[in-house]
Amino acid sequence: MENKRNIQIIEWEDLDKRKFYIFGVLMTMGIRLSIYPFTLIRTRLQVQKGKRLYTGTFDAFAKILRAEGISGLYRGFLVNTFTLISGQCYVTTYELTRKYVAQYNDSNVIKSVIAGGSASLVAQSITVPIDIVSQHLMVQGQAMGRFQLPDKGGAAPTRQLFMGHTKDVMLQIFQLDGLRGFYRGYAASLMTYIPNSALWWPFYHLYAEQLSHMTPSVCPHLVVQAVAGPLAAATASTLTNPMDVIRARVQVEGRCSMVQTFKQLMAEEGAWGLTKGLSARILSSTPSAVCIVVGYETLKKLSLRPELVDSRHW
Repeated sequence: MENKRNIQIIEWEDLDKRKFYIFGVLMTMGIRLSIYPFTLIRTRLQVQKGKRLYTGTFDAFAKILRAEGISGLYRGFLVNTFTLISGQCYVTTYELTRKYVAQYNDSNVIKSVIAGGSASLVAQSITVPIDIVSQHLMVQGQAMGRFQLPDKGGAAPTRQLFMGHTKDVMLQIFQLDGLRGFYRGYAASLMTYIPNSALWWPFYHLYAEQLSHMTPSVCPHLVVQAVAGPLAAATASTLTNPMDVIRARVQVEGRCSMVQTFKQLMAEEGAWGLTKGLSARILSSTPSAVCIVVGYETLKKLSLRPELVDSRHW
């Protein structure tokens, strides 16, 4: 991003790819480890009926910690770590798409929107099956009630909650829905995360640019970027949370469609239901945004090709 303070963007061709991927995996694992409890809490809040069990983010945190211990906050974490693959695919797609779009349009906003959306499309195609399994593991400790799956005769037998280890959950998903069960909510995920990613990057660059004009020149660029990241994350999370609620319910409860899920949510809880889990989402996205921005910017600086190190100044 070019502005008065000349905050430089390190592009794909500037990087030593071996360093980039090694440091990237370590950074991503650290971030996921720190924010996973809030991801679990957000999922439980979004799929519970009303406020049957938890009244909010901090109430959920306290009750889970008391009833299930620390391990309860990390249910499904080992399965979720496989999304490290999608994370690397995300950053690769993002950087390569920026490079491609730059051939036709040098606007940073245009490059960020297209690259962010494209990266999310690729990542979600890998992430959704992993999310399906990890989300069912997340809610095992929660008194969720039951949900319905109409049978061929028109009756609505009760589905049991998915219980057991990862293998048991995967077998139950396959028995109930076949292979398509692992992509339940795929469209909802795309409609949540593509806009979220497409919004995050341009908002991040916008906030960083505005903050750079407002802060003294002695303020490090990394501090400006670390503040811009959470602001962008909170903005994107707020705008896309309604779709995230629907996505979580489709994937966990097995609803037939997003429309059906939306109608039932509105009938049961009204428009307020679309804000469920927002505070947990912001609480998880805000610190993760700081880590991502500081980590990603630092990662790219550490991964600079040796001959470029002396020519870059921050």
